[in-house]
Amino acid sequence: MTADDSYGRLDDDDYPAYTMGRAAEMLGTTPGFLRAIGEHRLITPLRSAGGHRRYSRYQLRIAARARELVDQGTPIEAACRIIVLEDQLEEAQRINAEHHRNAALHTAAT
Repeated sequence: MTADDSYGRLDDDDYPAYTMGRAAEMLGTTPGFLRAIGEHRLITPLRSAGGHRRYSRYQLRIAARARELVDQGTPIEAACRIIVLEDQLEEAQRINAEHHRNAALHTAAT
């Protein structure tokens, strides 16, 4: 990938643009915190060719939510589980709304 390709991907939420140090700095936390939420499988950073962890903006939003819960006194393991459950609930609600829309369209068509 050329530098021009990389610049074009900076708007991509899933592009791993941030090093561990920069990600920790942006979140106001430590690299150890990022490693810990990785160990709890909340996020899995991509690795650079040299083996260094790289984070996307999407992953940083998840990490920020984890930090918020931890700052409120939630143990890190529980914070990670809460975020996974919140994500599953959101997905279930999205699917449910889609089923309701499809049922309404089917009913209106008959």
